[in-house]
Parts: sequence; C-alpha cells; structure tokens
Amino acid sequence: MKRVILLLLCLIQGLTNIKASEPVAIVISAPDTTFLALRQAHDQAVARQDMQTAGKCLQEMGKICYTLGHYASSLDYYQQAMQAFEAAGNKKEQAGLLNDIGELYYRNINKTAAKKQFDKALQLFQTMKNIPGMAETYGHIGHYYEKQQQYDSAHYFQHSALALYQQLKDTVGIARIYEHLGTIHEDLSQYDTALSYFNKALALYEQRGNKPEGLEVTNNIGDILRKTGRYAAGISWSLRALNLALQSNNKYQEGAACKDLAKAYNLLGKNDSAFYYMEWSRKCLSEIYSAQNNQQMSFLQVLYDTNKKSEEINRLENSHRVNRVIYIAIGIVVALLVALALAIISRQKLKISQAQALSEQNAAINKVQKDQLELKSRQLANHTLDIIQRNQFLEELRHSLTQLVQDEKRDQKKQLQQLVVKINQNVSHEKQWKEFTDVFEQVHQVFFDKLNARFGDLTNNDIRLLALHKMNIDSKDMATILGISPDSLRVARYRLRKKLNIQEGDTLTTFVQNL
Repeated sequence: MKRVILLLLCLIQGLTNIKASEPVAIVISAPDTTFLALRQAHDQAVARQDMQTAGKCLQEMGKICYTLGHYASSLDYYQQAMQAFEAAGNKKEQAGLLNDIGELYYRNINKTAAKKQFDKALQLFQTMKNIPGMAETYGHIGHYYEKQQQYDSAHYFQHSALALYQQLKDTVGIARIYEHLGTIHEDLSQYDTALSYFNKALALYEQRGNKPEGLEVTNNIGDILRKTGRYAAGISWSLRALNLALQSNNKYQEGAACKDLAKAYNLLGKNDSAFYYMEWSRKCLSEIYSAQNNQQMSFLQVLYDTNKKSEEINRLENSHRVNRVIYIAIGIVVALLVALALAIISRQKLKISQAQALSEQNAAINKVQKDQLELKSRQLANHTLDIIQRNQFLEELRHSLTQLVQDEKRDQKKQLQQLVVKINQNVSHEKQWKEFTDVFEQVHQVFFDKLNARFGDLTNNDIRLLALHKMNIDSKDMATILGISPDSLRVARYRLRKKLNIQEGDTLTTFVQNL
C-alpha cells in the first residue's frame, strides 16, 4: 500500500509537467485499492497543506467513480477537487477539471450542462493562452456537436483542434482528431473519407507504438470495410483487432471485434462462424458485466468504509472543535472575570484612595475651621468681656459723675452734665455692637440663618438679646452690655417671648439653645 501511495504521489505531482503530447493513462485494475491509495495520498497532502496534490487526488478519485458508473460520487469529488485547485490558485487544473465535469454531465445525458462546462474550460484556456488545453477542449466541443448531429459545428471544432495539435506537433492529439473526424464522416455515411481518417490515425498510433489506442481504430476500419461490402478485408481487420485485444486483455475491444466478425460472417452466409463469434462476444460482455459487478461491489464497500471513516473523523473533529470552542469560551469568561475583578479591585482601591484623600482634606479643612472657630469664639468672648468691663467702668464713672453733679457747685454742673452725656453715648455706641455682631455671626452662622428664616420681623435689639442668651451671658452682664437696668431687661425679655411665641414654662435661654 505504501508503495502504491508513493507511486500515485509521484504521478500526481508530475502531472503539471506532462505535455499534452504525452498522455497519462492509469490502468485501474483494482479500483478499490487505487481509491484507498488516493484517499491516503489526499489526506497526507492536506496535512502538509499541499492543495495542488490534494486536488489531483480528488480528481482521480472522481475519475474512478466515473469509470465505475458512480456519477453522483464522481461529481462530488470533482467539486471538492475544484475547491482545492481554487485554493491553490491553479487556473490550468481548474480548466482541465471543467472538461472532466463536462464529460460527466454528457454521460448523464445533461448535454446543456456539459456544453457549459466545456465553454468555461475553453474560456480559461484561452485566457491563459494554453494551446494544449484549447486543443483538447475544441475536441470535446466537436464531439458534443457530433452527438447532437450538428455535423457542421462538429467538423469546425475538430478541425480547430487539429490545427492546434499540428502546431504543437502532437502526434497523439492529431491521431485522436483524425479518429473523431472519421467517426463524423462515418455517421454521414461518407465511408471513404472516414476510412482515410481512420488510416491516418492508425498510422500515427503505430508510429508511436501505441497499441491500445490503435486497437479501437483497427476495429473501426474493419467496421467500415464491412459496411462498404468488403467483407473479406473487414474480417481480416476485425481478426487483427481481436488478436490485439487478446494480447492487451481488453475485453471491451475483444467483444467488439467478435461482434463485427459475427456480422461479417452472417452477411457472407456463414452462420456457424457468425454464431460462434456472436457467442464469443456475448461471453465477453458477460465477463465484463461480472467483472464490473465485482469491482462495483468492492468499490461500494470501499466507498462505504471511506464515508463511514470520514463521518467518524468529521464527528471527532466537530467534537474537538466544540471542545475547543468550549475551552476558549471558558478561557475568555475566566479572563473577563479576572479582568472584571481586577477592575473592581482597582476601582475600589481608587475609591478608597479618593475617600481617604477627601477625608484627609475634610479633616484638614475641619481642623482649620475648628481653629478659626475657636479663635473667633475667643475673640467673641474677649470682645464681650471687653464690652462688659468697659460698660461697667463707664457705669461706675457715670454714677460717680452723677454724684459729683449733685454735690458740685452750680458753675461746674453744666460741664459735668455734658461729660455724663458723652459717657452715655459711649455706653450704647453702635460701633461696638457692629463689631460684636460680625464676630458673633461668624461663630454662630447657623443660628443666625435659622433665626432669620423663622422670624423675619425681629429688631436689632431683639437679635442682640437673643445673641447674648446664646452665649449664656447672665442677666447682670446682659443689662450692662445693653446699657439698661435689670427691670428694663426683664421687660425686653417678656416682649421677646411673646414675639417668639414661647410657651409658658419655657425659658428664653432654652429656646435659643434648641434653635
């Protein structure tokens, strides 16, 4: 088997270097073995990504199926081969394969489809300026028109092919066209012209020592001679064809030669000889059918095993592909989860870092504000104490001066009274209250905001009194600061309680502290 595969690979890899004048014939004596060898060669070519060789293997597998009559399988392999050639970018192989597909369609009596394939092949060969390919395709098209009984078109394309083969000096190609032209003239009952072309073809085949090709032409010559009444000459050529068929073990030509001999002897009235050769022809046909059946049975088993193996391989590949997809999906999910976790951790760290920074910033601001508040509170306390001390001093001074006014002489009274007035003016000077209010608002901003929001009709004296209660100043100091008597302070408190609508039993100090 390894030897067969090696030989097939060498043959297939060398096909692209073979000239049209050097035809390649693979004798398929054991199609099942050959098919398996081609399958293994194909798998090896695919493994090394050699699409050119893989395509040739598929093409030859298609030809085996075609030869054995498995046309659906043949077309399937041809189509796979076309995909391989397209992947390899080989236009020449694509064009040659189109001719094979055309022959397959023609065998299946789909002549329209066959002609389309031949036309595509011709167009590709013409684009590449491939003369051997053009010549071969002209021959296929001419044969198509011949079977359609369009003999003028058939004659035109066969002569077009002949001109190209003569340009190439391809004797085998020329011989084949002569043979086709002979068949056309035979169909037209132009037997002398047909015989002339057959003789030319045979001469070229014998010149190259190509007996298998010459065998069919020899049979055709015997047939022409019989049809033209030259029975003895026809029998001579048919016997010659029979001997060649026996030498080459060609059962088809053996049966054809015996059939022609039977017809000739029947025309001569020699019915015993006619029956003998007719029985011989029937026996050949029987052997052919038997061999074909055996080959087809073996080949069908190979096809079944191959398809079963391919299905198993595809199943395993699909399973592996699914597993790979699952593993890749799991890997992607894990990677995404890890990335998500890292992103969440990074975001949390960033949030914590920002929160810490914000906390530190707020702490620093709070500390500054606390320090400023403490400073303002000290300033407010000092300012309040200063006002109390100053007013107490001024009160004492005013009391003393009042006593002096009462005791002093009349001429000093006026001056002392003026001095008392000035002291009274200093005790209630608005500047002191402005300074006090500014400092108090800075320390107790929220208190002032709530007070203004709830009670918009309070006077400056009301606000001052509430501010002093907010600072827990005792009644005596409040009177001193406000420059009024304790009785006046009680009256002011009473009026303020009513204005603020404070319930009986609640103190003004408690109201202010809860505000």
